[in-house]
Amino acid sequence: MDARQILKEHLTKSVELTDAQFDGFYSCFKRESFRKGQTIIREGDAVTREYFVLSGCLKTYFLNDELKMTILQFAMPTWWASDYMALYNHCKAAVMVDCVSQAEVLSISADDRERMCHEVEAIGHFFRWRTNRGFAALQKRLLSFMTNDTKQRYEDLLTQYPMLFQLVPKHLIASYLGVSRETVSRLYHASR
Repeated sequence: MDARQILKEHLTKSVELTDAQFDGFYSCFKRESFRKGQTIIREGDAVTREYFVLSGCLKTYFLNDELKMTILQFAMPTWWASDYMALYNHCKAAVMVDCVSQAEVLSISADDRERMCHEVEAIGHFFRWRTNRGFAALQKRLLSFMTNDTKQRYEDLLTQYPMLFQLVPKHLIASYLGVSRETVSRLYHASR
């Protein structure tokens, strides 16, 4: 499936657009290719774009003072990624985004997104819907960290996103869950 069709199917899950509206929206995107390990956003960067994943996998993360990585999000096909705090507040990036694997994305500037939201009500609705779902997912993850043990968080992740375990190495899953790689290996072997 081509990039245009992937984005169109993604949008039509929540909104209806005329062909002309979709064409105008699609014309705002830039197709980009990144190689495995390539950094898209670095801490301290000015952030002006968000990324819709066509193929591959991205990760959003930060490094603490001891350079320990904490992964905030993985972005698989049809997911979006950026440093949203920097994008919306016009501040420097606090997190980084890079490629877990080779990735193809469509990127859109914040200015083009805002312009399209104002011009086409359905696009504004789409981004509101997407933001609300993202907020709900973040709240669910935070509650899981506060109430579930490591085994339960691992099993929930495996159940909800089985494809993630095929795309992402165990040490990155461990960073996402906030545990050691050895703990993830033990949980992996116990679940088989």
